[in-house]
Amino acid sequence: MLNVVLVEPEIPNNTGNIGRLCVGTESRLHLIHPFGFVINDANLKRSGLDYWVHLDVAEYQNVEEWMKEIKDKSRVFLMSSHATNSIYENEFQDGDWLVFGKESCGLGQEVLSLFDNHLTIPMSKLIRSFNIANSVAFVVGEAKRQIALK
Repeated sequence: MLNVVLVEPEIPNNTGNIGRLCVGTESRLHLIHPFGFVINDANLKRSGLDYWVHLDVAEYQNVEEWMKEIKDKSRVFLMSSHATNSIYENEFQDGDWLVFGKESCGLGQEVLSLFDNHLTIPMSKLIRSFNIANSVAFVVGEAKRQIALK
């Protein structure tokens, strides 16, 4: 099982879509407060459709609380458009933690400084970043592909 972590998600539709992706890929979703919405928000439920009841989800009040769940910090991968290592150069394993920042500005320096593994999704220079739900799909898809080949 992969662990998808959203640090301070702001847009309920994105979180709902990511929740649905997690159900479909049998991944666990970890949500770190504060959120830009209420967890029972209608948009969140609509984006997750009726799959939300099947979601394996955990909520944390802050990064420190979430970090207590991590057994091996070397298996935590932070996604950043500023990273130099590509997700395609990384070797993912079952149980890895895939961490994504808030939609407006990504992961803050305080979170980035806690872990060594920073990865990026290669993209055209014509854009700054991908939508977070698309980014999660890219990374989870690549990780699941690699795990299936082992």
